[in-house]
Amino acid sequence: MKALVTGGGGFIGSNLALTLEREGYEVLVLDDFSNGDKENLLDFNGEIIPESINLVDLSRFQDVDVLFHCAAITDTTLVDKKLMMQVNVDGSKRLLEFAHANRKKFIYSSSAAVYGDATAPTREDMAGKPKNIYGVSKWEADRMAMKYMKDMHIIGLRYFNVFGPRESHKGKMASMIWQLRLQMLAGKRPRIFKYGEQKRDQVYVKDVVRANILGVQAKKSAIVNVGSGRAITFNRIVEVLNKVLGTSLEPDYFDNPYEDAYQNYTQADLTLAKEILGYSPEWSFEDAVRDYMKEEGVI
Repeated sequence: MKALVTGGGGFIGSNLALTLEREGYEVLVLDDFSNGDKENLLDFNGEIIPESINLVDLSRFQDVDVLFHCAAITDTTLVDKKLMMQVNVDGSKRLLEFAHANRKKFIYSSSAAVYGDATAPTREDMAGKPKNIYGVSKWEADRMAMKYMKDMHIIGLRYFNVFGPRESHKGKMASMIWQLRLQMLAGKRPRIFKYGEQKRDQVYVKDVVRANILGVQAKKSAIVNVGSGRAITFNRIVEVLNKVLGTSLEPDYFDNPYEDAYQNYTQADLTLAKEILGYSPEWSFEDAVRDYMKEEGVI
């Protein structure tokens, strides 16, 4: 089977492209590297097309069987709303229309940002009230996808907090696990909001990759949550990192400057993902953190 991975130089895209290649797919990567990192693809053997999803000649992908659309601007602090919408909405629409016209399977990356302040555990029918322009762009892409679901094979994957190898290029937008690890390896106490009992659904990138691949054989078209189905406190993150890294650093608690607009609890309801994809997370949080540190050569 031949696959195109857009945003294949990014965090999730590079992990997906490399896994697909190992599983016998013929893989093409499309990435203009405005957000991705070429170093993420050092072990990739397929063709890399360094072009924008908004400009590339899509006719060159006529022989592709499935499009994995991971390309996006994910910086939630971006103030250029026009650019966010051009890439995340217009770019997605262009690829979706191509997949529909040419009868290609279409698996794309959505986000839990479409839920805004929805209560947890969060179901897919709670979407539609995003709190930032990134969430708005992902919700608009979801709404477009819904219009095509009766006519094509399309799976949208709403990721919760993803962490794992090949995320370091994201800098300030990398996971809390990555951020706290840097502090702790430098001998610094890990800084977290008072008093560390905020909860996040932390999902390992290897589970996210598996959800993408399961999407190829999904029972029907749908948009589903992809998370761990568990809420991990910030204190627990520090506890696990201390155990894995062999450190004993106490948290450095500080006031949350975003208290009024902050989500203190996120957790994915995975009922639909299990029904449609057969997806259940395989990695426990501690095992995932340990595997991550091994992959990065930290332990």
